[in-house]
Amino acid sequence: MVLNGCGGHPKGVLTPVADTSVKSTKVNMLIATTRSRSAIPGEMFTGERALKPAFADITVSIPPNSVRKVGEVAWPRRLPSNPATDFATLKAQEIDEAAARAWLNTSVRKTPDGSVLVFIHGFNTRFEDSVYRFAQVVHDSGVHSAPVLVTWPSRGSLLAYGYDRESTNYTRNALERLFQYLAQDREVKEVSILAHSMGNWLTLESLRQMAIRNGRLPAKFKNVILAAPDVDVDVFSQQIVDMGKQHPQFTLFVSRDDRALAVSRRVWGDVSRLGAIDPEQAPYKEELEINKINVIDLTKVKQGDRLHHTKFAESPEIVRLIGSRISEGQTLTDNRVGLGDHILDATIGTAAAAGHVAGLILTAPVAVVDQNSRDNYADHVSALASNGQPARTAATACEVGRRPQACKR
Repeated sequence: MVLNGCGGHPKGVLTPVADTSVKSTKVNMLIATTRSRSAIPGEMFTGERALKPAFADITVSIPPNSVRKVGEVAWPRRLPSNPATDFATLKAQEIDEAAARAWLNTSVRKTPDGSVLVFIHGFNTRFEDSVYRFAQVVHDSGVHSAPVLVTWPSRGSLLAYGYDRESTNYTRNALERLFQYLAQDREVKEVSILAHSMGNWLTLESLRQMAIRNGRLPAKFKNVILAAPDVDVDVFSQQIVDMGKQHPQFTLFVSRDDRALAVSRRVWGDVSRLGAIDPEQAPYKEELEINKINVIDLTKVKQGDRLHHTKFAESPEIVRLIGSRISEGQTLTDNRVGLGDHILDATIGTAAAAGHVAGLILTAPVAVVDQNSRDNYADHVSALASNGQPARTAATACEVGRRPQACKR
């Protein structure tokens, strides 16, 4: 794990540069953080804990896909960043709470559906890493919601696991207050949440607190995507119960080859982590179906870091799937999927996908057997073709290995 540690890019990348590339795309986001302010230029916030939340307005320039791969954060090799080839910061301004509310209202009005996407990052993540990763997800997914990044105090070190975990607990109340504000803001019509790794613990605990305090979760909270959740499976079962019957549509991204979660399992007494379960095995299959939790199994997908922990963001097909489903107001599965619906080329050549009542499972292709499955397969192929991708049959689907990117959790 230490050999896979982070680093390798310049520090201070949040110092704004001039917008010198007409071909780059701009992602403007609102930052809500419980991190302490940094005295280092271009860093903005550290991994230490602040006494109260702070806010920032940040714009990141992303170079065209002709010079970067979808799913990749193009870190500058040297400073200042070059917007033509690198991720570059165009604006990084700390703002007060009133200005944050004004930003939110203005940005939500610009969306076609009054929606907000909240991203909560995972363990071992420096402030600038969370900013650039979220900018990449927003850009590559094509989501049109107002982007809000919640970044909690992580020291960005593989050896600070305990500190990071306690920092998520430290941030629970602040995140719940943000959720409460979004629930009450009449301009906000719909909220989607994307959490990664340890950020799932923070997300689930804040939603649980909100449900207990209010008696239920708001109907406008539509989708919660749990990517590689570093959460005890038994605790998750209780959290879902505590949220009550009215809860968002949960979509769970799992991968049984996730090495980071394998290490976490050993740390936590050999109890399974939610992001590494086999959703086809008991008791998980039954519990997922009872709670109507959709599952997408990324075990067969080979993109991502060496720990297989960031597939949700670094697999081009998966990040696009997230964006299209959120933007279209759909869940990440089709409830009409039949029991024999075993072939869906949903990842456009990365792997074949098999749908079942619990969700979509990326696996080796087998035969379609019932009419409902055949109808759905045709629908998915048509959807892929309409997205500008060539329609492929399951017989041609294959796994495509990619060069692992730098480790980032």
